[in-house]
Parts: sequence; structure tokens; C-alpha cells
Amino acid sequence: MNSLKNINVFITGANSGIGKACAYKFAKEGARLIISARRLNLIEEVAADLRKEFNADVYTFKLDVKNRKDVESAVQALPEEWKGIDILINNAGLARGFDKFYNDNPDDWDEMIDTNIKGLLYVTHSILPGMIERNGGHIINIGSIAGHEAYPKGAVYCATKYAVNAITRSLRMDIIDKNILVSTIDAGMVETNFSVTRFHGDEEKAKNVYKGVTPLTGDDVADAVLYCASRPAHVNISEITLLAARQASATIAYRE
Repeated sequence: MNSLKNINVFITGANSGIGKACAYKFAKEGARLIISARRLNLIEEVAADLRKEFNADVYTFKLDVKNRKDVESAVQALPEEWKGIDILINNAGLARGFDKFYNDNPDDWDEMIDTNIKGLLYVTHSILPGMIERNGGHIINIGSIAGHEAYPKGAVYCATKYAVNAITRSLRMDIIDKNILVSTIDAGMVETNFSVTRFHGDEEKAKNVYKGVTPLTGDDVADAVLYCASRPAHVNISEITLLAARQASATIAYRE
């Protein structure tokens, strides 16, 4: 396992769920953390806890990845000691709405496309030149099993995660000569605030998604991210797919 001590790790959407779990995993290993989210107060709470628990070196800022100019200016404004980002974890993303295509709300489509695809592109495009200049780095995208198989009532969300899959694969080819690794972590059923967001705050509907099944946790996915990031220099984990033990596919799970 390669040491992660004192390397700079940038995690988007790190105020909750998988992103927050990643922040704790990497802080425990001694990494220096750059964490962002749309709500500054929440990300600062995470940072304060990381400093208290791990004596972590943490830099925080407010960022909505949907806004390209904000992404570009935020990256340019990083203090010199934080500009050398070694690992980028593109975690910011969401599902919004769950209905048949003809009943879908196009506003939800815009939010998913702008966050899951364009946001990932904007952040990666802003960080990548520095990695190329330093001749090294690792980009880890948080994808989904939905990027491998579509399912009913998920047309646009699945499309965004198929896009993440395609971007990951193509990017790996484009920078094969730059000593930069590219990985994707594609999980199935993970219990975070994902379903609450998808159902517009309906917690009862969100709970039913995991009824009768023990789902993955944010920590489970963060373990996979950490594994990718800590391999020897000659190893690139291109893709990890995780499922709950009683989940066979995006649509099939055994519920007790």
C-alpha cells in the first residue's frame, strides 16, 4: 500500500454520504484534504471534526460544480500550498425524480446533467492541467451501477452515469502518456441521502428503497476509493463495481 501521508486530495460534495466518508478515510491516512460543497457551513463542520479527530490539514470552500466559471475561479484561487492536487475524487452528484420518462420533470433532468456530467467535466478540466504539468496524479470518479445497466424510471440518471463511464474510459486513453491514473467506483444500493434527494425529501419513500435489504454504506464505497488510491505506482484499478450482498443487479435484490 502506497503511503497517502501529506498528499493533496480534493473531494467534491464532501459534506455528506460517500464524499464525507472518503474525507474521513483519507484523513486517517494522513492526507491533506481540500473539500468542497454547495453549503459552506456543512463542509466547515466536517473540516472541524476532521481536525479534531485526526489533526488533519484541511482547506474548505463553497463550490457548486454546475457553474463552470465558479469552478475555474475557485481552482485558480487555491493557495499555493494547495494547488498541487495529487488525487481528485469527483463525488458531487445526485439523482432527482423517479418516474416514467413521459411524466418526468425536465428541471430534474437539467440538475442531474449539469451536476453529474458537466460538473465532473468542469472540475476535471480545471484540475488536469496541473497534474499534467507535474507529470502525475489520479482522478477517481464516483460512478454507479446505473452506468452499466439502465432501469425503468431512471432514464436520465442512468444516462448521466453512462456518461461518467464513457468519460472515464476516454480520459484514460487521452492521458495515457501523462503518468495520470483514472479510475471509477460504481456502486449499487448505498444508503446515504441519495434516495431522499431523489424523492424530493420524502423520507418514507427513501426508506422503502432499502427495505428488507442491508445496503452498502458510504464507508464501504470509501474503502474502495482508498484501495484505488493506495496501489503501487505500476497499478491502476480502472474500475470497481460494488453491490450489496443481496443485490444481483440494478433491479434485482433479495428482500427478507
